[in-house]
Amino acid sequence: MSMSDLANLGSKGVRNYLMDLQVRITREISELDGKAFLVDAWQKPSTEPLQGDGVTMILEDGDVFERAGCGFSHVRGQRLPASATQHRPELSGAPFEAMGVSLVFHPRNPYVPTVHMNVRMIAASTPGGKPVCWFGGGMDLTPCYGFAEDVKHFHACCKSTLEPFGEDKYPRFKAWCDEYFYLKHRSEQRGVGGIFFDDFSELEFAQSLAMMKAVGDSFLTAYLPIVERRRAMAYGERERAFQLYRRGRYVEFNLVWDRGTHFGLQSGGRTESILLSMPPLVSWSYQNVAEAGSPEADLYSNFLVRREWV
Repeated sequence: MSMSDLANLGSKGVRNYLMDLQVRITREISELDGKAFLVDAWQKPSTEPLQGDGVTMILEDGDVFERAGCGFSHVRGQRLPASATQHRPELSGAPFEAMGVSLVFHPRNPYVPTVHMNVRMIAASTPGGKPVCWFGGGMDLTPCYGFAEDVKHFHACCKSTLEPFGEDKYPRFKAWCDEYFYLKHRSEQRGVGGIFFDDFSELEFAQSLAMMKAVGDSFLTAYLPIVERRRAMAYGERERAFQLYRRGRYVEFNLVWDRGTHFGLQSGGRTESILLSMPPLVSWSYQNVAEAGSPEADLYSNFLVRREWV
């Protein structure tokens, strides 16, 4: 398969799938929230090193979601950024093509967990001209208040989604997610995990693509029942304050550790779209310690730990 074949397949097949996925997800979320997404189509000027286009869709100040961002991008560049060649040093400086859908939803109610999902494909060529294509993605849940039934449902959906592609996939990608979404500077998990995979091509192109699609298609099934269960729960100033404090961890991870954020910024991507994952309001406090026996303390002791959920 040549680079031109990959480009054509990406433009006609993967691109169409990703754009449809974005529309399907945002339509469901808009119906749930009652507010429409702002649709911002953009294009990188041909004079810039990174060229391409995309659609950023964002819902702000809704009844259910304080901020919900879902972006599609399809870009091409002459040199892969360092964040993309961390595990593929032979491709350092290679021309590339990348496309994907990434979303982060920050709910208004502190009892509804924040969620992240991403699916993507990257194609490049080796110095000898051989085409290389790989996939990445996953989804993970970040609650402020833990409910075991929610986490078990989310992980059960992740497991059933991956089972057709091998019994090893969920255990591997679950462990990978726990390892990846970890704030090393705080020795703390970001949330309760899910699945994560990157640099994936071991099932060959067609099956690797099918697995990526399966992950994207299962997102609503994994997340919406949790939203429906928690969206009407009563909360007060205490819960809201803890939600804003926990959002600080989300910001720290995205700016300090997230490879997707680094890839976008290093490659000259569109900053406004790259940072759509940021929450609208957030707070930090010095040495915040949860009261023993409180629901807040329960989050740290029983949920922000690596454990098997299904």
